[in-house]
Amino acid sequence: MAASIARARIEQAMNSLPPKVQKFLTSHIRKGENFELKTELNSEYRDRRKEAVKRVIANMTVGKDVSGLFADVLKCMQTDDLELKKLVYLYLMNYAKSQPELVILAVNSFVKDVDDANPLIRALAVRTMGCLRAERIVDYLMEPLRKTLKDVDPYVRKTAAVCVAKMYDLKPQSTVDNGFIAMLQDLLSDPNPMVVANAVASLREIQENPRNKQTVFVVNAVILHKLLAALNECTEWGQIFILESLAEYSPADAAEATNIVERVLPRLSHANGSVVLSAIRVLLVYLDHLRGATGADELTAQVVKKMSPPLVSLLASGPELTYVALRNISIILQKRPDVLSSEIRLFFCKYNDPQYVKMEKLDIMMRLTNDANVDAVLTELKEYANEVDVAFVRKAIRAMGTCALKIDAAADRCIAALIDLIKTQVAHVVQEAMVVTKDILRRYPGRFVNIIAILCDNLESLDEEEARAAFLWVIGEHAEHIPGSVSLLSMFVDSFKDEQLQVQLQLLTSAIKTFMKRPEARDLVQQVLQLATASDNPDLRDRAFVYWRLLSSNADIAAVITACPPIEYEPAEQLSPGLLAELVRNLGTLAAVWHKPVAAVSPKDLGRNGNGDGDDDEDDDPQSAMGGTATAGGSTAASPSVQTVPQTIGNLLDLDFDLPAAPVSGATSTVGSPAPAPPLGNANLLDLLSSSPPKPAASPVAASGLAGMGSLGLALPAGLATNPAVTASSPVAGSPTPKVTLLDRDQGKGLEIAGAFTNAPAGGYAWELTFTNHTGAPLAEFAIQLNKNTLGLAPAQPLANWVATLAPGASATAPVPLTSAPAMVAQNMGNTVQAAVKSSAGIVYFAGQVPDAWIGGAAAPSGGAELLL
Repeated sequence: MAASIARARIEQAMNSLPPKVQKFLTSHIRKGENFELKTELNSEYRDRRKEAVKRVIANMTVGKDVSGLFADVLKCMQTDDLELKKLVYLYLMNYAKSQPELVILAVNSFVKDVDDANPLIRALAVRTMGCLRAERIVDYLMEPLRKTLKDVDPYVRKTAAVCVAKMYDLKPQSTVDNGFIAMLQDLLSDPNPMVVANAVASLREIQENPRNKQTVFVVNAVILHKLLAALNECTEWGQIFILESLAEYSPADAAEATNIVERVLPRLSHANGSVVLSAIRVLLVYLDHLRGATGADELTAQVVKKMSPPLVSLLASGPELTYVALRNISIILQKRPDVLSSEIRLFFCKYNDPQYVKMEKLDIMMRLTNDANVDAVLTELKEYANEVDVAFVRKAIRAMGTCALKIDAAADRCIAALIDLIKTQVAHVVQEAMVVTKDILRRYPGRFVNIIAILCDNLESLDEEEARAAFLWVIGEHAEHIPGSVSLLSMFVDSFKDEQLQVQLQLLTSAIKTFMKRPEARDLVQQVLQLATASDNPDLRDRAFVYWRLLSSNADIAAVITACPPIEYEPAEQLSPGLLAELVRNLGTLAAVWHKPVAAVSPKDLGRNGNGDGDDDEDDDPQSAMGGTATAGGSTAASPSVQTVPQTIGNLLDLDFDLPAAPVSGATSTVGSPAPAPPLGNANLLDLLSSSPPKPAASPVAASGLAGMGSLGLALPAGLATNPAVTASSPVAGSPTPKVTLLDRDQGKGLEIAGAFTNAPAGGYAWELTFTNHTGAPLAEFAIQLNKNTLGLAPAQPLANWVATLAPGASATAPVPLTSAPAMVAQNMGNTVQAAVKSSAGIVYFAGQVPDAWIGGAAAPSGGAELLL
């Protein structure tokens, strides 16, 4: 009470003072910057209001909260000043989410601006409407959008076309019900090319929206003519969208394909790199439709010749864009090897190139190397081998080996260069040269045996697994040319337990091959076999038992254990045909940079703001999710994200579910009846470093037990000497592994997979998998594919035979029968079987472990054949 009385007396005293005295006494009191801005925004003078709005935008730009001035800024919207109106619209777009109830006050202004005589104001209004992410006002903006789509000015129409896609993102069903999709499709016939380009961009974005459940944009013959007419006159980004649409069109005949190629060719001279790559994408796709047509060869040669200059221009950019260009050029060269065939010097590495650019350039150099330029390439590679970057030096040395494998005439010069590098005594250079020399010796048997002595003199420099294994391979294959081969192998026996698995396996192989050529190595073989059979590693132990049984039989050992067959040149990082075709169709995107399928770099479930109209049918649907890809030139359809793959999984990204499975030779696929493994015969079981499959067997090996081991002077293994019933042809029955979780729901995008390897009831192998759907939508389109593995296992029947559709929360079990195919056999995979499962939710990766009894022939598949390493 007393405080109120005192405050009243003070106010009365202040009011009795003259105005100048009152201003002096209150001048130090500040009410804050927002209060000052609020006062200025309500000023009667236009210039002061305009300056106040500029200050508001400046504060908003640096992160200050000026949302409290929303109503005051909104009052400034009613003005004829275009600059002031743009500032107010910018403020509205920024704070529409935080002040959705106040945004409704701006609806009348939008409606009024849409009817303004100035087309710039009409376009500005419709652009701002599309950027207001407030669902409350969407229904109020439908009618203004309808007017602008039919506006007489093309600038307004092209702006409205983009706004339709933004409206669809907020309320899909309302956008369709109001006929905006049909109006957008009508704009494809607009006489203005800018309107056509924006209509194409908007329709493509709607087509790729995860909530879209229908096809809204398909290029036909009528639309094709309109797109080609608009291609030359629209902006560079419009050209990109049109070219992407053309790449998805299938021409009716070769004449139509020729017409499209001729219309697209001028785009190769565009300054924008993304336009160039999009044009090349279209040309590569349409050249396939010209095969067999009259004059196709001449047109193809002309197109390929015109592709080179724009690709060369892309390499003149910064290192990041150069890397993107190089990755795309690598795909182009695999599709059309004659592109850039005379431009190899452009890919010579510069001293200031980043490492990732140098590595890519080396790969492309190897693709372009031929008899005419191999001398220049070898000279360049010698310079690279003296660099300080160890990884780059290693790849340069491997490139020398690639030249020797690819070009016969260059092999002698490559060997001379490798000898010079070995004499430098640099550790990493010597070891990489050892590995490369091994490949050359195998490519040209008996041609370069004079280098073996130099390799033996540098044994002390070898401390890496691959180099030591390569040296052991050289000894085993050329023991007759190495007088001290037995003593060299003995140096590895002392450290056998400390060696890596690859070295141990190769030592085992080389010891047996040396024994076949030099009988004095009997004690060495006995010692290596005893060490190997006592190993805890099943691969090494079982392989040693196989070799011991072969040595103990009465069969002709030389017919079974033969020399490694010569290898052929295989380009590095060669993409599978299915993946290459997909990447060509997506040239210039993130998938082309990573050399992975689009599904691996584009998420299927894109998070979208808003729930549409609130209807159940507008919720996110994983089955209809369609991800986009980022364009190298900056145009993006969706933000890419990398699909996480467990570290234990190898490269399964190039599995092609759309291509037919490779046929299994000599087998008829039935449920639970895998194809029998090929007989041993004279197949090369000792080729541990081979990159090619063994030769076909001539005749099976007659397993006659272990009684003949004494004829070789080798003692029986301890585990076999006490059990005479166990022979080389008597497998031990193995029990199936218990069912375990192979993929949890988090890593599997809501799909959980558990499984176990079992023996199929009809005989053979089976992988019993249980699928549980933890997503909110049904899953379909199931397919499975296995990576190469030790036993060469592959699915005998499609997964869809057991799991067609999986409802939310449901589980289904699929006893997938397995067949054995020689083409699926891979070394050093152990018990691991890697798999990929595709469904409507995407592709997931997991791995399982086959029982130990299956390795080494303990459990026989149908037909009685044993799977031996």
